[in-house]
Amino acid sequence: MAVATNRAKQAVEIPYLWEGTDKLGRKIKGEMLAAGEAVVKQTLRRQGINATKISKQSIFARGRTISEKDIALFTRQLATMVKAGVPLLQSFEITARSHANPALQRLLGVIKADVESGTALNQAFRRHPKHFNGLYCNLVEAGEQAGILETVLDRLANMMEKILAIKGKIKSALMYPAIVIVVAMIITAGIMIFVIPTFKSLFEGSGAELPALTALVIVISDAFVAWWWLIFGAIGVGVALFLQAFNRSKTFRARIDAWMLKMPVFGPLIEKATVSRWARTFSSLFAAGVPMVEALESVAGAAGNAVFEDATLKLRTDVATGASLTSSLQAAKVFPTMLIQMVAIGEESGALDSMVDKVADYYEREVDDAVAGISSLIEPLIMIVLGGLIGTIVIAMYLPIFKLGTAF
Repeated sequence: MAVATNRAKQAVEIPYLWEGTDKLGRKIKGEMLAAGEAVVKQTLRRQGINATKISKQSIFARGRTISEKDIALFTRQLATMVKAGVPLLQSFEITARSHANPALQRLLGVIKADVESGTALNQAFRRHPKHFNGLYCNLVEAGEQAGILETVLDRLANMMEKILAIKGKIKSALMYPAIVIVVAMIITAGIMIFVIPTFKSLFEGSGAELPALTALVIVISDAFVAWWWLIFGAIGVGVALFLQAFNRSKTFRARIDAWMLKMPVFGPLIEKATVSRWARTFSSLFAAGVPMVEALESVAGAAGNAVFEDATLKLRTDVATGASLTSSLQAAKVFPTMLIQMVAIGEESGALDSMVDKVADYYEREVDDAVAGISSLIEPLIMIVLGGLIGTIVIAMYLPIFKLGTAF
Protein backbone atom coordinates (compact mmCIF):
# COMPACT_ATOMS: atom_id res chain seq x y z
CA MET A 1 0.00 0.00 0.00
CA ALA A 2 2.85 2.36 0.84
CA VAL A 3 4.50 1.79 -2.53
CA ALA A 4 1.24 2.43 -4.37
CA THR A 5 0.69 5.60 -2.38
CA ASN A 6 4.17 6.90 -3.18
CA ARG A 7 3.62 6.22 -6.87
CA ALA A 8 0.29 7.99 -6.81
CA LYS A 9 1.91 11.05 -5.25
CA GLN A 10 4.69 10.96 -7.80
CA ALA A 11 2.19 10.80 -10.65
CA VAL A 12 0.60 14.16 -9.75
CA GLU A 13 3.88 16.03 -9.26
CA ILE A 14 4.50 18.83 -11.73
CA PRO A 15 7.55 21.03 -12.36
CA TYR A 16 7.78 24.41 -10.63
CA LEU A 17 10.27 27.22 -11.18
CA TRP A 18 11.28 29.11 -8.06
CA GLU A 19 13.36 32.14 -7.05
CA GLY A 20 14.49 33.07 -3.58
CA THR A 21 17.31 34.03 -1.26
CA ASP A 22 19.57 31.81 0.82
CA LYS A 23 20.78 32.35 4.41
CA LEU A 24 23.43 34.79 3.21
CA GLY A 25 20.90 36.86 1.28
CA ARG A 26 22.12 35.74 -2.13
CA LYS A 27 19.54 35.44 -4.91
CA ILE A 28 19.17 31.91 -6.25
CA LYS A 29 16.71 30.10 -8.46
CA GLY A 30 15.94 26.57 -9.56
CA GLU A 31 13.36 23.97 -10.46
CA MET A 32 11.51 21.38 -8.40
CA LEU A 33 9.02 18.58 -8.92
CA ALA A 34 6.22 18.94 -6.38
CA ALA A 35 2.50 18.36 -5.87
CA GLY A 36 1.82 22.07 -5.29
CA GLU A 37 3.26 25.47 -4.39
CA ALA A 38 2.89 24.78 -0.66
CA VAL A 39 5.14 21.73 -1.00
CA VAL A 40 7.73 23.81 -2.84
CA LYS A 41 7.71 26.48 -0.14
CA GLN A 42 7.97 23.89 2.63
CA THR A 43 10.85 22.06 0.92
CA LEU A 44 12.75 25.28 0.27
CA ARG A 45 12.20 26.44 3.84
CA ARG A 46 13.78 23.22 5.13
CA GLN A 47 16.77 23.97 2.91
CA GLY A 48 17.11 27.45 4.41
CA ILE A 49 15.80 29.21 1.29
CA ASN A 50 13.25 32.03 1.46
CA ALA A 51 11.10 31.69 -1.68
CA THR A 52 10.14 34.99 -3.33
CA LYS A 53 8.56 33.65 -6.53
CA ILE A 54 7.09 30.25 -7.46
CA SER A 55 5.46 29.46 -10.79
CA LYS A 56 4.49 26.44 -12.83
CA GLN A 57 6.94 25.74 -15.62
CA SER A 58 5.59 26.47 -19.09
CA ILE A 59 5.27 23.60 -21.53
CA PHE A 60 7.39 25.69 -23.88
CA ALA A 61 10.32 25.86 -21.47
CA ARG A 62 13.82 25.35 -22.82
CA GLY A 63 15.11 21.81 -22.95
CA ARG A 64 11.83 19.97 -23.30
CA THR A 65 13.39 17.14 -25.31
CA ILE A 66 15.92 14.56 -24.20
CA SER A 67 18.49 13.53 -26.79
CA GLU A 68 20.59 10.38 -27.10
CA LYS A 69 23.58 12.50 -26.13
CA ASP A 70 21.83 13.45 -22.86
CA ILE A 71 21.21 9.79 -22.03
CA ALA A 72 24.80 8.85 -22.91
CA LEU A 73 26.17 11.63 -20.67
CA PHE A 74 23.86 10.59 -17.83
CA THR A 75 25.01 6.97 -18.18
CA ARG A 76 28.67 7.98 -18.06
CA GLN A 77 28.10 10.13 -14.95
CA LEU A 78 26.06 7.41 -13.23
CA ALA A 79 28.72 4.79 -14.04
CA THR A 80 31.47 7.01 -12.63
CA MET A 81 29.64 7.71 -9.37
CA VAL A 82 28.50 4.13 -8.80
CA LYS A 83 32.06 2.95 -9.45
CA ALA A 84 33.29 5.50 -6.89
CA GLY A 85 30.95 4.03 -4.28
CA VAL A 86 28.34 6.80 -4.25
CA PRO A 87 24.90 5.39 -3.26
CA LEU A 88 22.53 4.98 -6.20
CA LEU A 89 19.88 7.47 -5.02
CA GLN A 90 22.49 10.09 -4.26
CA SER A 91 24.03 9.46 -7.68
CA PHE A 92 20.70 10.25 -9.33
CA GLU A 93 20.33 13.41 -7.29
CA ILE A 94 23.84 14.65 -8.13
CA THR A 95 23.44 13.79 -11.82
CA ALA A 96 20.10 15.58 -12.08
CA ARG A 97 21.54 18.75 -10.54
CA SER A 98 24.50 18.74 -12.93
CA HIS A 99 22.33 18.82 -16.06
CA ALA A 100 20.98 22.04 -17.57
CA ASN A 101 18.13 20.24 -19.38
CA PRO A 102 14.97 20.52 -17.22
CA ALA A 103 13.33 17.61 -19.04
CA LEU A 104 16.18 15.29 -18.08
CA GLN A 105 16.10 16.58 -14.52
CA ARG A 106 12.42 15.69 -14.26
CA LEU A 107 13.00 12.26 -15.81
CA LEU A 108 15.77 11.46 -13.36
CA GLY A 109 13.59 12.70 -10.52
CA VAL A 110 10.82 10.28 -11.48
CA ILE A 111 13.26 7.35 -11.82
CA LYS A 112 14.85 8.20 -8.46
CA ALA A 113 11.41 8.21 -6.82
CA ASP A 114 10.63 4.77 -8.31
CA VAL A 115 13.93 3.30 -7.11
CA GLU A 116 13.43 4.89 -3.69
CA SER A 117 10.04 3.18 -3.43
CA GLY A 118 11.62 -0.26 -3.99
CA THR A 119 11.50 -0.66 -7.78
CA ALA A 120 14.50 -2.35 -9.42
CA LEU A 121 16.63 0.03 -11.46
CA ASN A 122 16.03 -1.77 -14.75
CA GLN A 123 12.27 -1.74 -14.14
CA ALA A 124 12.39 1.99 -13.40
CA PHE A 125 14.15 2.50 -16.73
CA ARG A 126 11.65 0.27 -18.56
CA ARG A 127 8.84 2.66 -17.62
CA HIS A 128 10.43 5.19 -20.01
CA PRO A 129 10.95 3.23 -23.26
CA LYS A 130 11.22 6.45 -25.27
CA HIS A 131 14.57 7.18 -23.60
CA PHE A 132 15.76 3.74 -22.42
CA ASN A 133 15.32 1.00 -25.02
CA GLY A 134 15.25 -2.75 -24.41
CA LEU A 135 18.99 -3.03 -24.98
CA TYR A 136 19.74 -0.49 -22.26
CA CYS A 137 17.35 -2.09 -19.78
CA ASN A 138 18.57 -5.64 -20.49
CA LEU A 139 22.16 -4.62 -19.80
CA VAL A 140 21.20 -2.89 -16.54
CA GLU A 141 19.17 -5.93 -15.48
CA ALA A 142 22.11 -8.24 -16.21
CA GLY A 143 24.38 -5.99 -14.16
CA GLU A 144 21.97 -5.95 -11.22
CA GLN A 145 21.56 -9.71 -11.23
CA ALA A 146 25.31 -10.39 -11.47
CA GLY A 147 26.25 -7.69 -8.96
CA ILE A 148 28.43 -5.86 -11.47
CA LEU A 149 26.23 -2.83 -12.12
CA GLU A 150 29.18 -0.39 -12.15
CA THR A 151 31.00 -2.50 -14.78
CA VAL A 152 27.90 -2.82 -16.96
CA LEU A 153 27.13 0.90 -16.74
CA ASP A 154 30.70 1.70 -17.75
CA ARG A 155 30.49 -0.67 -20.73
CA LEU A 156 27.08 0.72 -21.64
CA ALA A 157 28.42 4.29 -21.53
CA ASN A 158 31.38 3.31 -23.73
CA MET A 159 29.07 1.63 -26.21
CA MET A 160 26.69 4.59 -26.41
CA GLU A 161 29.53 7.09 -26.81
CA LYS A 162 31.11 5.11 -29.64
CA ILE A 163 27.78 4.60 -31.41
CA LEU A 164 27.02 8.31 -31.12
CA ALA A 165 30.46 9.10 -32.52
CA ILE A 166 29.79 6.84 -35.52
CA LYS A 167 26.38 8.44 -36.08
CA GLY A 168 27.95 11.88 -35.90
CA LYS A 169 30.50 10.97 -38.54
CA ILE A 170 27.82 9.56 -40.84
CA LYS A 171 25.69 12.68 -40.40
CA SER A 172 28.64 14.96 -41.09
CA ALA A 173 29.46 13.03 -44.25
CA LEU A 174 25.86 13.20 -45.50
CA MET A 175 25.00 16.67 -44.23
CA TYR A 176 27.49 18.63 -46.31
CA PRO A 177 26.32 17.44 -49.75
CA ALA A 178 22.68 17.64 -48.64
CA ILE A 179 23.04 21.29 -47.58
CA VAL A 180 24.91 22.18 -50.77
CA ILE A 181 22.26 20.52 -52.93
CA VAL A 182 19.44 22.35 -51.15
CA VAL A 183 21.25 25.69 -51.46
CA ALA A 184 21.95 24.99 -55.14
CA MET A 185 18.26 24.26 -55.74
CA ILE A 186 17.25 27.51 -54.02
CA ILE A 187 19.78 29.56 -55.99
CA THR A 188 18.74 27.92 -59.26
CA ALA A 189 15.08 28.58 -58.49
CA GLY A 190 15.90 32.24 -57.72
CA ILE A 191 17.74 32.60 -61.04
CA MET A 192 14.85 31.02 -62.90
CA ILE A 193 12.22 33.22 -61.25
CA PHE A 194 14.00 36.60 -61.05
CA VAL A 195 16.99 36.68 -63.44
CA ILE A 196 15.96 34.77 -66.55
CA PRO A 197 12.75 36.84 -67.13
CA THR A 198 14.96 39.95 -67.46
CA PHE A 199 16.99 38.32 -70.20
CA LYS A 200 13.78 37.05 -71.82
CA SER A 201 12.39 40.58 -72.23
CA LEU A 202 15.72 41.66 -73.74
CA PHE A 203 15.70 38.82 -76.25
CA GLU A 204 12.07 39.40 -77.23
CA GLY A 205 12.90 43.03 -78.09
CA SER A 206 15.70 41.96 -80.44
CA GLY A 207 13.44 39.74 -82.56
CA ALA A 208 16.32 37.32 -83.20
CA GLU A 209 15.87 33.55 -83.22
CA LEU A 210 17.04 32.04 -79.94
CA PRO A 211 19.42 29.07 -79.69
CA ALA A 212 17.83 25.79 -78.57
CA LEU A 213 19.62 25.84 -75.18
CA THR A 214 18.43 29.39 -74.45
CA ALA A 215 14.87 28.57 -75.47
CA LEU A 216 14.87 25.51 -73.18
CA VAL A 217 16.09 27.55 -70.19
CA ILE A 218 13.43 30.21 -70.84
CA VAL A 219 10.70 27.56 -71.00
CA ILE A 220 11.87 26.18 -67.64
CA SER A 221 11.96 29.72 -66.24
CA ASP A 222 8.39 30.39 -67.43
CA ALA A 223 7.26 27.22 -65.65
CA PHE A 224 8.95 28.35 -62.41
CA VAL A 225 7.40 31.82 -62.62
CA ALA A 226 3.91 30.48 -63.31
CA TRP A 227 3.93 27.43 -61.06
CA TRP A 228 6.58 28.06 -58.37
CA TRP A 229 4.03 27.53 -55.60
CA LEU A 230 2.99 24.19 -57.09
CA ILE A 231 6.60 23.04 -57.61
CA PHE A 232 7.72 23.85 -54.08
CA GLY A 233 4.44 22.53 -52.66
CA ALA A 234 4.87 19.25 -54.51
CA ILE A 235 8.44 18.92 -53.20
CA GLY A 236 7.27 19.58 -49.64
CA VAL A 237 4.39 17.11 -49.87
CA GLY A 238 6.69 14.52 -51.46
CA VAL A 239 9.21 14.82 -48.63
CA ALA A 240 6.44 14.61 -46.00
CA LEU A 241 4.91 11.52 -47.62
CA PHE A 242 8.32 9.88 -47.92
CA LEU A 243 9.09 10.43 -44.23
CA GLN A 244 5.65 9.19 -43.20
CA ALA A 245 5.98 6.05 -45.30
CA PHE A 246 9.53 5.45 -44.01
CA ASN A 247 8.43 5.73 -40.38
CA ARG A 248 5.18 3.76 -40.67
CA SER A 249 5.73 1.15 -43.38
CA LYS A 250 8.22 -1.57 -42.49
CA THR A 251 8.26 -2.84 -46.07
CA PHE A 252 9.02 0.61 -47.50
CA ARG A 253 11.73 1.19 -44.90
CA ALA A 254 13.31 -2.17 -45.72
CA ARG A 255 13.45 -1.28 -49.40
CA ILE A 256 15.01 2.12 -48.69
CA ASP A 257 17.55 0.60 -46.29
CA ALA A 258 18.47 -2.06 -48.85
CA TRP A 259 18.86 0.61 -51.53
CA MET A 260 21.04 2.73 -49.24
CA LEU A 261 23.43 -0.20 -48.78
CA LYS A 262 23.83 -0.40 -52.57
CA MET A 263 24.55 3.30 -53.10
CA PRO A 264 27.85 3.73 -55.01
CA VAL A 265 29.63 6.08 -52.55
CA PHE A 266 27.68 6.08 -49.30
CA GLY A 267 26.58 2.43 -49.33
CA PRO A 268 29.88 0.96 -48.07
CA LEU A 269 30.08 3.67 -45.41
CA ILE A 270 26.57 2.90 -44.12
CA GLU A 271 27.30 -0.84 -44.15
CA LYS A 272 30.52 -0.42 -42.14
CA ALA A 273 28.78 1.81 -39.61
CA THR A 274 25.93 -0.68 -39.23
CA VAL A 275 28.30 -3.63 -38.75
CA SER A 276 30.28 -1.64 -36.18
CA ARG A 277 27.12 -0.79 -34.23
CA TRP A 278 25.91 -4.42 -34.49
CA ALA A 279 29.22 -5.83 -33.23
CA ARG A 280 29.58 -3.28 -30.42
CA THR A 281 26.05 -3.91 -29.16
CA PHE A 282 26.33 -7.71 -29.31
CA SER A 283 29.71 -7.68 -27.57
CA SER A 284 28.40 -5.49 -24.74
CA LEU A 285 25.34 -7.65 -24.15
CA PHE A 286 27.17 -10.97 -24.32
CA ALA A 287 29.98 -9.75 -22.04
CA ALA A 288 27.37 -8.66 -19.49
CA GLY A 289 26.01 -12.22 -19.33
CA VAL A 290 22.85 -11.73 -21.38
CA PRO A 291 21.89 -15.07 -23.05
CA MET A 292 22.70 -15.15 -26.76
CA VAL A 293 19.10 -15.45 -27.92
CA GLU A 294 18.02 -12.44 -25.85
CA ALA A 295 21.15 -10.56 -26.89
CA LEU A 296 20.39 -11.09 -30.59
CA GLU A 297 16.83 -9.83 -30.09
CA SER A 298 18.15 -6.60 -28.54
CA VAL A 299 20.84 -6.27 -31.22
CA ALA A 300 18.19 -6.52 -33.95
CA GLY A 301 16.39 -3.49 -32.55
CA ALA A 302 19.63 -1.53 -32.29
CA ALA A 303 20.98 -2.41 -35.75
CA GLY A 304 19.63 0.76 -37.34
CA ASN A 305 19.07 -0.90 -40.71
CA ALA A 306 16.08 -3.04 -41.67
CA VAL A 307 18.22 -5.48 -43.69
CA PHE A 308 20.48 -6.25 -40.72
CA GLU A 309 17.51 -6.20 -38.34
CA ASP A 310 15.68 -8.92 -40.31
CA ALA A 311 18.89 -10.94 -40.66
CA THR A 312 19.55 -10.72 -36.91
CA LEU A 313 16.03 -11.87 -36.06
CA LYS A 314 16.64 -14.86 -38.34
CA LEU A 315 19.90 -15.49 -36.45
CA ARG A 316 17.99 -15.48 -33.18
CA THR A 317 15.57 -18.11 -34.51
CA ASP A 318 18.39 -20.31 -35.83
CA VAL A 319 20.43 -20.06 -32.61
CA ALA A 320 17.32 -20.82 -30.52
CA THR A 321 16.89 -24.08 -32.44
CA GLY A 322 20.47 -25.19 -31.76
CA ALA A 323 22.48 -23.79 -34.65
CA SER A 324 25.84 -22.17 -34.02
CA LEU A 325 26.17 -18.43 -34.44
CA THR A 326 28.88 -18.90 -37.07
CA SER A 327 26.75 -21.12 -39.32
CA SER A 328 23.77 -18.80 -38.86
CA LEU A 329 25.85 -15.78 -39.90
CA GLN A 330 27.06 -17.62 -42.99
CA ALA A 331 23.51 -18.61 -43.95
CA ALA A 332 22.28 -15.01 -43.60
CA LYS A 333 24.58 -13.83 -46.45
CA VAL A 334 24.43 -10.27 -45.11
CA PHE A 335 27.33 -10.06 -42.67
CA PRO A 336 30.93 -9.49 -43.82
CA THR A 337 33.44 -12.34 -43.93
CA MET A 338 35.65 -10.80 -41.26
CA LEU A 339 32.82 -10.78 -38.71
CA ILE A 340 31.98 -14.42 -39.48
CA GLN A 341 35.61 -15.52 -39.12
CA MET A 342 36.10 -13.66 -35.84
CA VAL A 343 32.86 -15.13 -34.45
CA ALA A 344 34.07 -18.62 -35.44
CA ILE A 345 37.36 -18.03 -33.58
CA GLY A 346 35.46 -16.62 -30.60
CA GLU A 347 33.12 -19.60 -30.37
CA GLU A 348 36.03 -22.04 -30.52
CA SER A 349 38.19 -20.18 -27.99
CA GLY A 350 35.39 -19.14 -25.62
CA ALA A 351 36.19 -15.44 -26.10
CA LEU A 352 33.27 -14.48 -28.32
CA ASP A 353 32.68 -11.06 -26.76
CA SER A 354 36.36 -10.10 -27.11
CA MET A 355 36.54 -11.19 -30.75
CA VAL A 356 33.37 -9.34 -31.72
CA ASP A 357 34.59 -6.26 -29.84
CA LYS A 358 37.72 -6.30 -32.03
CA VAL A 359 35.47 -6.37 -35.10
CA ALA A 360 33.67 -3.27 -33.82
CA ASP A 361 37.01 -1.48 -33.32
CA TYR A 362 38.13 -2.43 -36.83
CA TYR A 363 34.97 -1.18 -38.52
CA GLU A 364 34.99 2.04 -36.51
CA ARG A 365 38.44 2.76 -37.95
CA GLU A 366 37.09 1.85 -41.38
CA VAL A 367 34.28 4.37 -40.93
CA ASP A 368 36.83 7.06 -40.03
CA ASP A 369 38.82 6.33 -43.19
CA ALA A 370 35.66 6.18 -45.34
CA VAL A 371 34.39 9.53 -44.04
CA ALA A 372 37.75 11.15 -44.78
CA GLY A 373 37.79 9.65 -48.27
CA ILE A 374 34.23 10.69 -49.04
CA SER A 375 34.85 14.23 -47.81
CA SER A 376 37.86 14.62 -50.08
CA LEU A 377 35.90 13.14 -53.01
CA ILE A 378 32.62 15.03 -52.55
CA GLU A 379 33.99 18.57 -52.37
CA PRO A 380 35.47 18.66 -55.91
CA LEU A 381 32.52 16.64 -57.24
CA ILE A 382 30.03 19.16 -55.87
CA MET A 383 32.05 22.03 -57.31
CA ILE A 384 31.99 20.37 -60.72
CA VAL A 385 28.23 19.77 -60.60
CA LEU A 386 27.41 23.28 -59.37
CA GLY A 387 29.85 24.84 -61.84
CA GLY A 388 28.28 22.84 -64.65
CA LEU A 389 24.75 23.84 -63.64
CA ILE A 390 25.42 27.56 -63.22
CA GLY A 391 27.73 27.57 -66.23
CA THR A 392 25.05 26.05 -68.44
CA ILE A 393 22.55 28.73 -67.41
CA VAL A 394 25.08 31.53 -68.00
CA ILE A 395 26.05 30.17 -71.42
CA ALA A 396 22.39 29.77 -72.37
CA MET A 397 21.71 33.44 -71.53
CA TYR A 398 24.78 34.85 -73.27
CA LEU A 399 24.58 32.77 -76.47
CA PRO A 400 21.98 35.10 -78.05
CA ILE A 401 24.09 38.13 -77.04
CA PHE A 402 27.13 36.65 -78.73
CA LYS A 403 25.01 35.88 -81.77
CA LEU A 404 23.74 39.46 -81.93
CA GLY A 405 27.33 40.75 -81.58
CA THR A 406 28.52 38.74 -84.55
CA ALA A 407 25.61 40.07 -86.65
CA PHE A 408 27.03 43.61 -86.55
